[in-house]
Amino acid sequence: MKAFRIAKSAGFCAGVARSVAMAERALQRYGRVYCLGELVHNRDEVARLAALGMIQVDRAEEIPPGAAVLLRAHGEGREVYEHLRARQAVIVDTTCKKVERIHKIAAEEREKGRSVIIFGDPEHPEVRGILGWSGPAAVVKSPAELEKYLSDPQKISENGVSIVFQSTQTQNNFKFSEKIAKKWCTNGELFDTICLATQIRQAEASDLAETCDAVVVIGGRHSANSRHLADICAEKCGAVFFIENAMSLDTSVLVAYDTIGITAGASVPPRIMKEVIQKMSDELKEKVDAGTPAAETAPADEAEKSFAELLEDSIKTIYNGDVVKGIVAAITPTEVTVDLGTKHSGYIPVEEFEDDNGTRIEDLIHVGDTVEASVVRVNDVEGTVMLSKRRLDAVKNWDDIEAACENETIVEGVVTEENKGGIVVKVKGLRVFVPASQSGLPRDAEMSQLLKQKVQLYITEVNKARKRIVGSIRLVAAKARRENIARIWDEIEIGKRYHGTVKSLTSYGAFVDIGGVDGMVHVSELSWKRITKPADVVSVGDEIEVYVINFDKETRKISLGYKDPNANPWEQFMSQYKVGDVASVRVVKLMTFGAFAEIVPGVDGLIHISQIANRRIGKPDEVLAVDDVVDVKITAIDEEKRKVSLSIRALSEPAPAPARSFARDEEDEPEERPVVAESDALVYEVSETGETKGIAPEVEE
Repeated sequence: MKAFRIAKSAGFCAGVARSVAMAERALQRYGRVYCLGELVHNRDEVARLAALGMIQVDRAEEIPPGAAVLLRAHGEGREVYEHLRARQAVIVDTTCKKVERIHKIAAEEREKGRSVIIFGDPEHPEVRGILGWSGPAAVVKSPAELEKYLSDPQKISENGVSIVFQSTQTQNNFKFSEKIAKKWCTNGELFDTICLATQIRQAEASDLAETCDAVVVIGGRHSANSRHLADICAEKCGAVFFIENAMSLDTSVLVAYDTIGITAGASVPPRIMKEVIQKMSDELKEKVDAGTPAAETAPADEAEKSFAELLEDSIKTIYNGDVVKGIVAAITPTEVTVDLGTKHSGYIPVEEFEDDNGTRIEDLIHVGDTVEASVVRVNDVEGTVMLSKRRLDAVKNWDDIEAACENETIVEGVVTEENKGGIVVKVKGLRVFVPASQSGLPRDAEMSQLLKQKVQLYITEVNKARKRIVGSIRLVAAKARRENIARIWDEIEIGKRYHGTVKSLTSYGAFVDIGGVDGMVHVSELSWKRITKPADVVSVGDEIEVYVINFDKETRKISLGYKDPNANPWEQFMSQYKVGDVASVRVVKLMTFGAFAEIVPGVDGLIHISQIANRRIGKPDEVLAVDDVVDVKITAIDEEKRKVSLSIRALSEPAPAPARSFARDEEDEPEERPVVAESDALVYEVSETGETKGIAPEVEE
């Protein structure tokens, strides 16, 4: 069974198609047109144009003054333009845009004083044209020649060397040259001036050679790009047939192959490709049918249909308003060149790709990317098409915005400006007006604080006829708040921690927003230290970490804690001191019955008036003052009631005398005096905030 595979990029490239189209229009306008050299490397196409009145000449001197002159896609040197202008010739310049870029690079590098090397065929008209702009330059046609040239330092300028490539060269030659330049040059620069269409055509040819039993390459042997295609196919396939047209094809040699690939050089017109395909389809079908069961024959119209579709794509007419797809061929500071696969070259202004974040064009699109755009203007004379990506995106984005409004979905955009009554948000390239009441900010807040911020919003109104879109940021925030409130109440549990914001302060505590739900932190839960008001610890707007002490889902009340349970001062005190220890304390308060002293931050003890001195005193301030630091002995600790008794007197009294083993006389007995019981010294209870819980009344005098 015979199967044909046709390369998508076979035949005329955009540059050649443009050149032929401009030649046809020039012939219609002027009747007789001179062509400086062979317009395309295809004798059949040249003969067709000659029949229409095109006259081929080899030198500019052969052109009569005032005549119309075609400059082919290969381009010409600077002196040719000057000569033709001197003879007042009508110049129809069909030079390929990609070749013009090589001319510009070569001229600029020469002006910098750098050595220019052209990698290509020295006899090819494109290379001769480049030499007309670069001035004296070396021409090499293989990596070996390049290495030989670079290895001689006397041939290289002190300012460095610049290497450009004939547009039809292979990527393999470019890669080899890159390695050689790195080896021999410290100041070398390579410019990848190989046409993207050529690269794609060569990649497709390589793929055909790998997957097909045989490959037919259509093109003239004097065409560089056609020869390169044949060479590439020969590297991977042992049966490559290089033909110029249908007449030069011997189909008998193809009978032995089941899968046949077909490609063509950039100078091959569609009609010649069609003639070759038609001949292969007809003759191979007859020969296969003669010696092969009918069930094994391939439907010849499949290849013909595939080819017809490809042919139609290559010569189709483009109109304003059409939507087209193409491959990015080049990127300059001002425009992006798109290969549309037709006789036209497409151009998109760089600003069409800019986004609101100021991203560089190099990060947004790359050579080889596929891009879709709308046709703005077609210039058949120049063979160019002005495209707009933004216009096509706007059409698509309107549909997306309408769908977002209808389905109540959230969209994202960047605030670009503030105007009367609200702000403008750029969403998918479209302006969305958000009224101040829907911005999510307080009534008197400045709208400018939202500028350049990325926001989420609902689309609430779309009027395509008036190009009006209205949105709301507040509705998104309200929905998020409702969802967060529901989630909090579903997941809340005692001990769970939240990151909250202090919303307001009262005399008894602070209210904290933990994500749409307010909880209260009582003043006693704000700090282990003694404080007089919540403002001593937190302020409105503070972001703090809190934990749930208690909650009631029915009344929607939450009690929160702020002080760290692990920092409980009583626990710290108990781990540090025991009864009988001596501690250095600071007097914090004087009462009629004694003095309170801070042992550790958050824990106070009582020095009863009877324990302040080893003599009788009337008031504690006779001996002590607030902020005095004194040494005391811990005489008692009540863990249950968290009471601590302290004594200064215990440190000044002598140690008790040992018990006597003999009888004492009555006169030896000391005179009786009132004694305060040890239990009576525990006269107060210290709360977690350091406040006194109560005073034993029997201790007071």
